[in-house]
Amino acid sequence: MFTFAYPAVFKRDEDKRFIVSFPDFPTAHTDGADANEAMEEAIDCLGSSIAFCMADRSDVPKPSRLKRGQKLVPVPLWIVGKLALYWAVREIGISQSELARRLNVRETVVRRMLDPNHDTRQEKIQAALEALGRRVVMAYDDAA
Repeated sequence: MFTFAYPAVFKRDEDKRFIVSFPDFPTAHTDGADANEAMEEAIDCLGSSIAFCMADRSDVPKPSRLKRGQKLVPVPLWIVGKLALYWAVREIGISQSELARRLNVRETVVRRMLDPNHDTRQEKIQAALEALGRRVVMAYDDAA
């Protein structure tokens, strides 16, 4: 079990803005005028980076360990379930057709579940994860 959050480096630039980078996504960068705005932008940037990887059917790395000087940035809720399903399908090595058979749905339904740009009901994603022996567990934590 692991947390759906990635480490990020928050540094101030010469204009006193916070610049954010992600060790697990080397091309993902964003910024904010203050710490709160930088975190909001970081969450959005992280979600977009994950969505691009999924849309390209490329690897989405699992979060690396948090190191000194880094902060955790949570994966946006809108993509957590899809990411969990994406990882499960790839780890198990199951085809979309086979998953569709297990769920008794058309393959297009499974494709939409894995499409980061398609709005899918979380109950469908949860059912697909359960069919693969997986589940997402939600947690509640201090934001500090």
